[in-house]
This record gives sequence, C-alpha cells and structure tokens, in this order.
Amino acid sequence: MASKHPRKLDDIVLEMCGVLGLDEAYEQHRIMNVWNTVVGDTITRVSRVRHCKDGVLYVTVFNASWRQELRFRKRHVISALNKELGSDIVRDIVFY
Repeated sequence: MASKHPRKLDDIVLEMCGVLGLDEAYEQHRIMNVWNTVVGDTITRVSRVRHCKDGVLYVTVFNASWRQELRFRKRHVISALNKELGSDIVRDIVFY
C-alpha cells in the first residue's frame, strides 16, 4: 500500500539502491558529492576522488606537496566526511 505522506527523494533512491543491490554505488556517489564541500576549493582543484571500496576512499592528488599535506590531515578529513555523510562510511583514505 502506498503512503499518502510525501517522502524525500534521497530516501527513495537509497531504498531503491538497496533493492537493486547498489548500496556501495550509492555510498560512493554520496562521498563524491560531499568531497568538495569538506575539503574546500583549493584541495578540490588538486585532487580527484576515484572510488570507495569497503570503507576505503581512493583519492588521486596531482601535487606531491598536497598529497603529503593530506596524509597529515587524513584523520581530520575522514572525520569531516563522515560527519557530513551522517555515518561512519569512510574508514580510511589512500592518497596517491
């Protein structure tokens, strides 16, 4: 029986991804969408989220100095991403 109450589109998409077995793809999409917001414009310009598998986020960093800086900031970035996502999705980040 259909609900008469409106639902958020995000909730519907999440439910459909679960039904279709696309949970991980949906989480990857969410992470990629919040990356820019969490790290800011400067880091966004020198990095690209590649994928996330089993809680590990893989990020290409085009500048060696920024790659090293992000390694130092890793715990903070993980915490900020998970806060923005509303759950502990990201357990680790590999910068390469």
